[in-house]
Formats: sequence, structure tokens, C-alpha cells
Amino acid sequence: MRSTATLLIIASSVSTPPPPFPKHTLTTTTTTNPKQSKPPSSSSHRPPLLTSVRCGENRQSYHRINYYAELASKLAEEGRFQDLFMIVETVTTGGGGSGLKAVEFAALLNADLVSKGILSVIESDGGVTSVIGVLAGFRKLGIGGAVEVLMSDRSVVEVIGRECRRMLKKCDGVEEVVDLMEMLSEFHLSIEDAVEPIEVIRNLVNKRNPYVAIRYASFCVRSDEIFCTTILEFGKKGDIASALAVFEASKRNLGCVNMYAYRTIIDVCGLCHDHLQSRSIYEGLSAQKINPNLYVFNSLMNVNSCDLSYTMQIYKHMQILGVAPDMASYNILLKSCCLAGRVDLAQEIYKEVEYLESRGSLKLDVFTYTTLVKVFADARMWQMALAMKEKMLEAGVTPNAVTWSSLISACAKAGLVDQAFVLFEEMVLANCMPNSQCCNVLLHACVKAFQYDRAFRLFQSWKRNSFQMAFGDNYIANRQSLSKGGTQIDMKVPFRPTTSTYNVLMKACGTDHIRAKALMDEMKRFGLCPNHISWSTLIGVYGGSGDVKSAVQILKTMRESGVQPDVVAYTAAIKVCVKQRELNLAFSLFREMKKYQIQPNMVTYNTLLRARTRYGSLKEVQQCLSIYQDMRKAGFKPNDYYLKELIEEWCEGIIQDNNHRSQGQLNSSSQRDLGGPHSLLLEKVASHLQKGNAETQSIAVDVRGLTKVEARIVVLAVLRMIKENYHPGELIRDDMFILLGIHEVGAAADKHQFDVKDTIIKLLRDNLCLEVLSLGPKMPTEIRINVENPFNPHSNLDKKTSPTRRPAVLQRLKVTKRSLYHWLQRNSNEQRRRQVSHTHN
Repeated sequence: MRSTATLLIIASSVSTPPPPFPKHTLTTTTTTNPKQSKPPSSSSHRPPLLTSVRCGENRQSYHRINYYAELASKLAEEGRFQDLFMIVETVTTGGGGSGLKAVEFAALLNADLVSKGILSVIESDGGVTSVIGVLAGFRKLGIGGAVEVLMSDRSVVEVIGRECRRMLKKCDGVEEVVDLMEMLSEFHLSIEDAVEPIEVIRNLVNKRNPYVAIRYASFCVRSDEIFCTTILEFGKKGDIASALAVFEASKRNLGCVNMYAYRTIIDVCGLCHDHLQSRSIYEGLSAQKINPNLYVFNSLMNVNSCDLSYTMQIYKHMQILGVAPDMASYNILLKSCCLAGRVDLAQEIYKEVEYLESRGSLKLDVFTYTTLVKVFADARMWQMALAMKEKMLEAGVTPNAVTWSSLISACAKAGLVDQAFVLFEEMVLANCMPNSQCCNVLLHACVKAFQYDRAFRLFQSWKRNSFQMAFGDNYIANRQSLSKGGTQIDMKVPFRPTTSTYNVLMKACGTDHIRAKALMDEMKRFGLCPNHISWSTLIGVYGGSGDVKSAVQILKTMRESGVQPDVVAYTAAIKVCVKQRELNLAFSLFREMKKYQIQPNMVTYNTLLRARTRYGSLKEVQQCLSIYQDMRKAGFKPNDYYLKELIEEWCEGIIQDNNHRSQGQLNSSSQRDLGGPHSLLLEKVASHLQKGNAETQSIAVDVRGLTKVEARIVVLAVLRMIKENYHPGELIRDDMFILLGIHEVGAAADKHQFDVKDTIIKLLRDNLCLEVLSLGPKMPTEIRINVENPFNPHSNLDKKTSPTRRPAVLQRLKVTKRSLYHWLQRNSNEQRRRQVSHTHN
């Protein structure tokens, strides 16, 4: 129980002292302040908050309660709601001994004064936070009815809505707004009319806060709509995780299957490019034995239109369930055929739709015809595309900008520049406003046909926001190209050139880097941001002019401008370096790519692997083999033949140096079989050459599994590595061993293994004059080769050896270190003699 002192101190704001409470509660007195305003008159123009109230039995008790109600109303007007709550609590918990309930006392409060107090709290520094505190106080005392009456005042609702909108503009105010609206919902009140739900949702989406969004949607009146809108807004931001969280919450909150929510989340999967997730959602629906409606099926097919087989599967399942497809279903199927390049299937679907139209079941729309036009355009079937346009016009369907763009693109891809311009003119005569895509297609057609001047003339007209075209009588009658004279049409266009426009024009600059750079600067002045294609094109233009330094410098300029170079930009720079024979710089750029964790593509690898027409040093070979291995590890399948030829030529150079053979004799050896496109040759060469300097390691050459030609190349590659790492005067520390394969004692000789051995011996003895010994020590009898899996040598270790098994022998050749040393000495002396002879000459 609160003391009467609290009440008397609060009452000091009025001039008239309150009537005394019973003596057992009166402990302290206080003087009044005459400067304070007088209590409000009981004849207020607005009635109390509630109409019915049970007063005390005697007149004195009624007068005392009414007085404190007026006092509480005055305190509320001044925004002192905590004091109001203390009065309510004191009066209703025994202050007067009348047994008055809180709701009865609240009914005596002056609604006008309390409303003014609420407004003053809203407009104070605390704003929404303070209002939440006030409402919490009303709720704690159980006088929510007073709040419902206050909120019936439209001015209060408008002020709260205005303050909420102000808070939403702040980066961290949305949660407070949700707290306020949630508290109002507890009083069965809503301000959704004053604050649009979409404003709250978008603020929550921008903050990536799905949990507050779920809480907000749960207490809204139109909960199902709010949930679906929230799911979609998260999807537009690419936040599929939050969208899924809201979707799962909607299923729990709504308590029923909402097909619109399922359709929305599937559409979001499409926005986030996660078609597999959409399939998972559909499978979850099927697991509940719930059949989706037509709109869910359409959304599912649309999201998965990139996979024609799955789209057709869903279409057939839809028919099995008795869900009749509509025009949108067929349009999605046509779209899927277009993406898959299936012209035949698209024509079949079109025939089916035509049949349904003849029966009156469906009506072909502009999207159907436009999709078919695009199918033919992508397949370079421009005649079929134009024929579809005629059918479209006969059916009374007006082509739109997308239709005309596809038609223009069909002719442009076929190299029919004049026909593309004729279609553009038809588009204008049909009162269809062209868009930037149409103009870009025309520009690209001109550039592809090397009609650079025509492209720039079109661009200059575009920049003036008008296309001046002369339409003659011959054109109108025969739909031929523009004739001289005739009607002049000056068409204003509302759209401006885009970044793609400038990218196309930069390609038209050829090797004129000054003009290309001017276009780049003009693009920036127009407020457009150059993209990766812009910078890559500029690199190519500089490279075409032979300015390698400036081309490579652009990569640094890109970073400084805030655009990180991508694989296309680096590949363009590498191409420039290779074309200008700056190979070291090209490989340096490749290493820089790897440093910045930019994954090379097929073009990058092929450009580097074909950069050299021959190899001059071990370092160059190691460099290219390293790129080759990196390419294979990245999942690309290169054509090995070109690289094998260069490796063989480099290896055979040892014999050329040893026997002084001509280049013509050498090339004849490159015509021999080098194995399949994915043979072990390059991997074997790479593994041996990457072992490093021969003087610090034992020399072992493994030619198992290779043909005799491939084995020869691997042996020559190792010998060339030894030769290039050798320094005159140094000794060879180890013999060189060549591993041929495993042979069982007493078994028939393997002809292939014998041919490989004979080829290598002839190479080393006859061509290089090296000493070669044939070795074949027995392997331990405990170890046997696993015939089923030869790559698992441990499979038979724990098994008892069969007595009928023959002992295995590892066939090897040994090239003595002494003969290797003499061979290196001979080559060194021969090289010095050549240098002396060349100096004298």
C-alpha cells in the first residue's frame, strides 16, 4: 500500500487541497503551490472515457474519487503518466477504502486531456519508445479499455502513424515501430491504415531481420498477405534463407496450406537462382499428399525452365492430376524450349496450342508469338521468325517491343544488316516505340558487318534523342529499304544510350585507342559506369594498336576505379601480350590472376599453352606443363596434341645437338603416334621435370604404361633436364634408372615391354653413346602384385602366398653415371667450340 504522502506531493500541482482520506492512511501533509494551474472544470466538453461507473455509496467518497480522477487527467495532459499510474494504483488498492476497481476509476478520466497527453508524449524526444512505456502502464493496471477509447480519436492515430513513418526513415527505428504495433494489437487496435505494411516490411528486409518480420506478420490483421509480401521482398533482395524462414513461420502461424505462400516462395527461388530449392519445396508438398493448384505448377515450371526435361515432367504430372494447363503454362514450355534450343519441340507445342485455339479453349497471346520468334532467332532461322510475325499480324496480335527486338536480332545474327534496318523502320511505322535493346542490336549488326560509319551515324542520331528517317513511296508499297526522298519522320526517343551501347561502339574503334578512350570518358560524363566488358574491350583496342604497356596498365586502372578485374579482363591482357610476343609478361599476368584467386577459363589456358611455337629452355617447358596440369585439375579437357608436338621437338633437340641433324630430319619424328588425347605422356613428363635439379636427387625414370614413342620422349626430357642443370666440372652423383615394368619369371615375354626396352636401349646407345645395363632383381617373395587392383600393393600382404605363383621381377635399365658424365662433357666441349667458331666468323 502506498502512503498518502505520495498523493499529496503529486497534488501540489493544483490549488485546491484534496479531501482527507481516512485517518489510518493520512501520515504526511504538504502545502499547495498557488502558481500552479487550477484543476480542470468538471464541465468538460468531452465525456469520461467510459460511460458506466459504480461510485461509492456516500457523497463524500464520490466527491473524493472524482477529484482524484480530475487530478489524474490533468497529470496525463502534462505527460506525467507515471504519476497518473501511481494515483490509479493508490486509489484502487485501498487508498480510499471504497473498493473502487481500476477500470472504474479509468472511466472517470477526461478523454480530451489524456489524448493531449498521449500526443505530447509522441512528440517528445522519447517518441515511440515513450508511448510504448505508457501503453505498458495501462496494460499493467488492467485499464486497456481506456486505450481503446483513446485510439478512437483519429488525430491520435494520425500522429502515431506520422511518428512511426519518421522512425522508419531511421536506420534502427523499425523494431520500435513493430513493438508499438504489437502492443496496440494486444488492445485489439491497429494503425495499419496510418502506416503502410509494405513500409515496415521493406525496412525489416533491408535490415535482414526475418525474425522481427515474422513477429510483425503474426499480429497483423491481414496476416496471410503480410507473410507472402515479406517472403517476396526478401526474395527480391536475394536473401533466400530469410525468405524460407518466413515461409516456414507462415505455415505454423496460418495453420493451413496456403497455396499463395507456396507459389510466392517458389517464385523467390527463381529470383535467387536456386531452382533445386523450389523442387524440394514441391516435393515437401507432395509428401503431404496435397495437390498444388495451377498457379503453383506454373511457378514451378517457370523457375525450372532452364531444365527442359524437368519442366516437361511437371507438365505431364499436372495433366495426370487433372490440372488443365492455361496459356501461361504453354508459354513457359515454349520458353523452356527456347532456352534449350529445341526448335522441333517448340513447333510441336505451338501446333498443340493452335489446335486448342481452334476449339476455343485457349487464345494465343503476344508472349506466345514473341517466344516462338525468339526460338527461331536464336536458331538463326530468320525466315521462320519473319513468317511467325506474319501469322501474328493475321491473328490480330500486335507485336510489342520485345517481338520487334527478337526479329531485328534474328536478321542481325544472320548478317542481314539492311533487313534489320527495314524491320526497325516497320517498328516505327507501327507506332511501337523502340527501346535501347533494339538500337543496341542494330549497332551490333553494323559492327559485325564492319559497317562502322553506319553504326556511329545511328549513335549520333540516338544521342540527339531523335531518329530522322525518310520513308519513300517505294518503301511503303514494297517494304524495301529506305529510298531517297519521300516522307521525313523525326521520331523522338525517350531512352538514352546504355553501357552496352558504348561497349559495342568501342569494338567499332578497331585499333583506334584514342577514339575508344574518348567513348569511355563520354560514358562517364553521361553518368554511366563502365563494366568489365568496357574495360576488356579497351584492353583489346590498346593491344590492337601494339601498346602492350597501356593495355596491361588498364588492369590497375580498373582497380583504382572500383571495378575488380575478372577473368575476361585478364584473358584479354594475356592475349595482347601473346600477340606481341611478350610471353614473360603474359605468364606474369597468369600468376597475378592466381594471386587474386581469379579462376582462369578455357580461353586463358589455351592462349598460354599456344603462346610458344617451340621451347628453348627447361624453364619454359616447366612453365607450360605447370599450366597444363593446373588446367586439368580445374576440370578442363585440353587438346594435348599441340603441346605434345612441342615437347617432343624440345626433347629431340638433344639428338640434334648430339648428331648435328637438320631441322627437317627432326620434324619427321613428330609424325609418330603420341597416344590418345588424354595419354599419360604429358603427366609423366611434367612429374619428372618438376623434380628439380638432378645433382641433388637420384635419377629414376618411370616409363610404365607408355608406348615406345612416349617412353622415348620421357627419357629424352629427363636427359635434357640433366643437361640444362649441369655445370662444367661438376660430377654426376647417381646412376640413372629407367623402370620398364614388372615381369614374372618363366612367363612368356611381353612384346610391348620388349619393344619399349629395345627402343630405349637403341636411343641411349646408338644415338647418345651412353652405357646401358639391363637389370632385373627379384622382388621379395612376400610381396605379390594384386591382379584385380594393381594400384593397391598392400592387398595381398597378409595373405599366404600361393606356391604356384611365380616370383615377380622388376625390369629396369641402368645408365651409368660415368657415361652420363662423359656425355655431358662432350656436349659442353662441343658447345664451347661452336661459340669460338661463331666468334671467329
